[in-house]
Amino acid sequence: MKRTIFFIIIWLSLGKVVAQTAMVSNTESIEQSLRKLNVLGSVLYVAAHPDDENTRLLAYLAQEKHYRTGYLSLTRGDGGQNLIGTEQGEWLGAIRTQELLAARRVDGAEQFFTRANDFGFSKGPEETLKIWDREKILADVVWVIRNFRPDVMICRFPTTGEGGHGHHTSSAILAQEAFTAAADPNRFPEQLKYVKPWQAKRLLWNTFNFGSANTINPDQFKIDVGGYNPFLGKNYGEIAAESRSNHKTQGFGSARQRGQAFEYFKTILGEAPQTDLMDGINTTWKRVPGGNEIEANLMVIRKNFDAAAPQRSVPSLVNLLGMVEKLNDQYWKQQKSQEIKNLIAACAGLWFESYSAAPVYAIGDNVEVSTQIIVRSDVPVGLNGISFQGEPVKDRSTQNIAPNIIKTVNAGFIAEKTTQPYWLKYPHGVAQYKTEYLDSTGFVEQKTLPQNIAPYMTAIFNIAGRSIRYDIPVQYKYVDPARGEIYQPLVIAPPVTANVASKDYIFSTQKPQTVQVKLKAFTDAAGAVAIKQLPGWKISPERIPFEGKKKGDEWTVTFTVTPADANPRTSTLQVVTTVGDKSYTDGFHQIRYEHIPTITLFPEAQAKLVNIDLKTAGKQIGYITGAGDLVPEALQQVGYDVHELTEAEVMSGDLSRYDAIVIGVRAYNVSQRLVYEQPRLLDYVKNGGNLVVQYNNNAGILVNPIGPYPFTVVNQRVTNENAPVTVTEPADALLNYPNKITPKDFEGWVQERGLYFVSNIDNNYHAPLTMNDPGEAPNKGSLIEASYGKGRFVYTSLSFFRQLPAGVPGAYRLFINLLSNPKK
Repeated sequence: MKRTIFFIIIWLSLGKVVAQTAMVSNTESIEQSLRKLNVLGSVLYVAAHPDDENTRLLAYLAQEKHYRTGYLSLTRGDGGQNLIGTEQGEWLGAIRTQELLAARRVDGAEQFFTRANDFGFSKGPEETLKIWDREKILADVVWVIRNFRPDVMICRFPTTGEGGHGHHTSSAILAQEAFTAAADPNRFPEQLKYVKPWQAKRLLWNTFNFGSANTINPDQFKIDVGGYNPFLGKNYGEIAAESRSNHKTQGFGSARQRGQAFEYFKTILGEAPQTDLMDGINTTWKRVPGGNEIEANLMVIRKNFDAAAPQRSVPSLVNLLGMVEKLNDQYWKQQKSQEIKNLIAACAGLWFESYSAAPVYAIGDNVEVSTQIIVRSDVPVGLNGISFQGEPVKDRSTQNIAPNIIKTVNAGFIAEKTTQPYWLKYPHGVAQYKTEYLDSTGFVEQKTLPQNIAPYMTAIFNIAGRSIRYDIPVQYKYVDPARGEIYQPLVIAPPVTANVASKDYIFSTQKPQTVQVKLKAFTDAAGAVAIKQLPGWKISPERIPFEGKKKGDEWTVTFTVTPADANPRTSTLQVVTTVGDKSYTDGFHQIRYEHIPTITLFPEAQAKLVNIDLKTAGKQIGYITGAGDLVPEALQQVGYDVHELTEAEVMSGDLSRYDAIVIGVRAYNVSQRLVYEQPRLLDYVKNGGNLVVQYNNNAGILVNPIGPYPFTVVNQRVTNENAPVTVTEPADALLNYPNKITPKDFEGWVQERGLYFVSNIDNNYHAPLTMNDPGEAPNKGSLIEASYGKGRFVYTSLSFFRQLPAGVPGAYRLFINLLSNPKK
C-alpha cells in the first residue's frame, strides 16, 4: 500500500516534478509562488484534442488567479495531419503530447489525457462514443476529476454540436456525465481504493466566436483575461500566443495579443457564478481545518520577504512546512507541501540535478548517475543521503554542503524496463490505447498522465534543522556546439533492436524480394535474429546468429521473402531478436524537433507483406512536397523512380521526362512558391503531361485556381473508411488503366475515405466516383480529372497519404492508375 500512496503523491505533483532540471529561483518566480501558496482553488479545462484548449484562459487562471489549473485533452491528436514532418498516427500523437507539455510550461497549467485514440474526424458524438467505448473513456475522465479535485470544471465545447467535430461534442458530453459520476461512489467503485469521490461546484461552457459559430451572448457571465502581469512582464494574451505557438505540427503559430479581452461562460451544471468564477468556493486557507494559523504565518512571510535576500525567509518557510504537513486534508497537504518545498529550495539558492553518463542504456545495465548540488546562499544545508526511487544508494549520514561549491554524488541503478511511452506499451486498436489499471504489484498505472514518470533520484537535505525530500528526474545532458547545453530524457532500450527497411513490401508477382533488417546493440550482446514464419510466404534463412556485438554497433542482415502462391493476401512480417534466453520484438525510432525533447520509441519490428494484382505504367515520377507525407516512399516500393522537384527544375527544367508529376498533401496551403510554379505545371499538362494533385485544406489556399478549370475545395469529407463507393463513370481511364478498379479495391481502408472534397466542379471535369457517410447525400468531390491540351489533370481528396503507408492494396492500384495516363 505504501507504493500505491506514493504513486498518488507523484500523480498529484508530476507536472511540477519532471518539468524542470532544477528549481527556478529568480525573485519573480518566488513572488509568484508566494502568491500561489495562499490560494486553495483548482480548475479543470476539458476538451478533445491538442490545440482545443484556451491558452489565454489557462494562463490567466494559473498565473493571475493562482489556481491549480489543468487541461484534460481526451486524445493526443493522433488522427490529424502534420505540417512539419511525415509522422502520422501514434507517432504524431507522441509529438503533440510533447507540444502540449511545452505549451503548459509557458502558461503554467498541467496536462492530462484519457486513453481515447484520435481516430480521425467524426461527424457526430454517436459515432465517436461508440468507437471509443463511452464507459471506458468516462472512467478516465472520472479518474482525473477524483485525483485533480477541481472546484470548477470548464468545457471548450457544448453538447449541442457547435464545435463541429464529433470528438469536440463528445468531450462536452463526457465532462457533463463525469461531473456527476465523479461524486457518485457507485460509479467506478474500483477507483475508490486510491481516490475519493469528488463533486465540483460547477461546470461551465467557455463559449466562443470563431469560424461561422458565434456562441457568445452579452448576458453570459464574463471575465477580463487580458490583464498584465508585472512579475512576468507580459499580459495573458502574450503568454497565450507563446503557449499556442508550440503546436507547430498544426501550424498554430500565433500573434501576441495585448489589452482587454473577455472570456464568456454559460453554466451547464451546478450553481451559476454571479461575480466570480469561484463564487461560493473558499479558496483561502480557511477551507481546511487548521488553515487559519497557516494563513497568518504566510502573511508574515510575504510581508517580510526581501527580494534582495530571499534566503532570510527559509527558516519561516521550513516552519510553515511543518504546519502544513500536520494537516488532515491529504489533498491540500500534498499540494502545498510540494509548493513550500520548492520555495524553500528557491529561497535557499539550492540547485540540483541528476544526469546520466550516457544517453541510452539497455535493460539490465547499470545506469551511472551523477547528482550535482550547489547552495548559492549562506543557508546551512546538509545532505542526508541519495536514493533511487526510495532505495538507498548512498550513506544517509549528514554531509554539510559548502556554500557556492558544486557537490557531486555518483550513484547508479539497474535499468529494469524500457522507456517506451506507457500508452504505446501494448498493441491497440482504432478506438483507444490499452493502459493497465494495475500491474502485478497493485501499483496504479500512469494511465492519464501525459508521459511516463521518469526514473528519479531522491535527495534528502537537512535545511534549518528539518529533513526535506526532493525527487530529481534523471536526464541526459550534453553540449551542442550550436545550441549550447541540452537536456534530453534518459532512454532505456532493449539489448538489441531491429528495424525493417520498409513499412510495406508490395508483391505483384511471385518474384522474391530482399527484406533488410537493421540491428542496433545497446549493450554488449550475442544472439540471433529471425522472421516469424508466415502461412503463404517462404522466408529464408530461418535465423541469422550474431556474436561479439558491442554497445553502439549497428549492422544489417537480409532475408529473402517469396509468395508461396499467387493468391492475394496481406500479412504482417514480425522480426524477433533473441539475446540470451529472452526474445524481443522491438524496433527503434527517434523523433527530433528543436521545440520539444527527443522522443524515443520502440515500435514493433514489423512490416506488411502485400501480395496483389498490380500493374504499373511509366517509371519516372516528379514529386513536389507539401506538408509532409510518405507517398514517395510508397511509390518507390512498387518500382517507381521518384524525384523530388526543386523550384529551379519546375521553372526551367525539362518536365516532359516525367510520366507524372505528383503534388503532395496541402502543398497549396504551405508552399508560397507554387504561385509562381503553377503556370509551368499547367503548361506541362497542356503539352501532354499528367499532373496529380492531392488534397488541400479549404482554409488558406495560396493558389487559385488550382486546376485548368474551376472547382472549389470545401470542408466536406467521408469519415467512414468503409463507406460504400459508387462508380458513376465505369469507362473512365482512372478506373481501368492499368488496373481494373472494382468494389474490392475499397476494402480495408483506414481512418477515412477522404477529406476536403471539391464542389462547384466545372463541366470539363469528370467525377467517376461518389461516396457518402450514412445519412448523407452522395458526394462526387473525391476524385476529378480533366483533359487539358494534350495531357491530364487529376485532383483527389482521397486520403492516399494514409492508405499507401498502411499498405492498403486497393489504394495502391487506384493511385497507380492516377499516375498512368494512357497514350492517345
